[in-house]
Amino acid sequence: MGRWRRRLEAVFNLEAEEWPAVLAGLALFYLLFTGYFMLRPVRETMGVAGGVDNLQWLFTGTFVVTLACLPIFGWLASRVQRRLILPWTYGFFSTNLMVFAVLLAIDPENLWTARAFYIWLSVFNLLTISLAWSVLADLFSSEQGKRLFGLLAAGASLGGLTGPILGALLVRPLGHAGLLVLAGVFLIASIGATLYLQRWRERRPLPSGVEHAPSRPLGGNPFAGATAVLRTPYLAGIALFVVLLASVSTFLYFEQARIVSETFSDRTRQTQVFGLIDAVVQVLAILTQLFITGRLARCLGVSVLLVAVPLIMAAGFLWLSLAPVFAVFVVVMVVRRAGEYALVRPGREMLFTVLPAGDKYKAKNFIDTVVYRGGDALSGWVKRALDVMGDHPQVAMLIGAVIALCWGVTGGWLGKRQRQAERLQANDSERF
Repeated sequence: MGRWRRRLEAVFNLEAEEWPAVLAGLALFYLLFTGYFMLRPVRETMGVAGGVDNLQWLFTGTFVVTLACLPIFGWLASRVQRRLILPWTYGFFSTNLMVFAVLLAIDPENLWTARAFYIWLSVFNLLTISLAWSVLADLFSSEQGKRLFGLLAAGASLGGLTGPILGALLVRPLGHAGLLVLAGVFLIASIGATLYLQRWRERRPLPSGVEHAPSRPLGGNPFAGATAVLRTPYLAGIALFVVLLASVSTFLYFEQARIVSETFSDRTRQTQVFGLIDAVVQVLAILTQLFITGRLARCLGVSVLLVAVPLIMAAGFLWLSLAPVFAVFVVVMVVRRAGEYALVRPGREMLFTVLPAGDKYKAKNFIDTVVYRGGDALSGWVKRALDVMGDHPQVAMLIGAVIALCWGVTGGWLGKRQRQAERLQANDSERF
């Protein structure tokens, strides 16, 4: 047994004492993403039900609600102990899920309930996922992040694989309301994994010079995250990276809604198609996260994780401009999302490991929610304007290629800055 364990440690580049933390982190992401990805196809179906031509309004509504949540989350993060931020937030969202389950059970065809759920889930997924990564960036050092974040992200991808399969299998017997209740159970269970991970860190303190005080509130004002982004070039660069990422995603998302609505008319069939795409994405992401992401980050640095996918997407947009059909779209979408989960997201989270605790929670939350959804809303209206001016999806795809190139340049700059900050942090630690 010990020999197999040492082999696994060598394969995944783990230290012996990190096993409990890795398993808890994997459980956290697995439970969170299983619940979310059960609901993601439901959200897409609700979006199509409201009309493809109205998606930009849903994106705008999502941005407005996200903006309203900023001071609420900022107040919570400033007042409660850091170890309690995630449990309180997840408990609140699980209650929301039960309310939506009741509404859908009473009137499953209600259009306003569908729109409200679409907006709510779009806020929920960014805030809960961002908060989970905030906890990990707070609990692990920069060196551990490079080794472990890709592996931990595999828990998210495994949940992203399980969730769509469960959703596709259970949507008929349980209905949409039943899926919401089950997702709420998974969300509550993820709190337990987080609490265990925090206790593990308390027994093994971070090296001297690395800030970690989970029993103390962060303090400050509810808008500290926004002001930190505005005054710090490094955080502003991360915000720009996220806006460009959101723009690329939105351009593809609008094409997804248009092509799927034209190809499949039945709501249940649409949910199954969305779920199948999710399942393929997660399989590819898991394989990359387990065997490639960590090695790339250690050998070549964070930059390669932030640049590779944007360059591939630039080529993908050019391909779509020449052949805007369902089969090509599926290939490009799968590559984009698998690459984002396996490379871009872990790389993006590594950028925060060199920051103070307040920025890991408040600034990160502002970037991951308000900035991301602002990019969604802006690019959604741009895409809609292009569609109105003329039925030329090729133009939108060419613009998407340019945005992807800018995204890659920004990622390269951020990778260099992260490497510089990591060296400074290592020097400060040596002085203690």
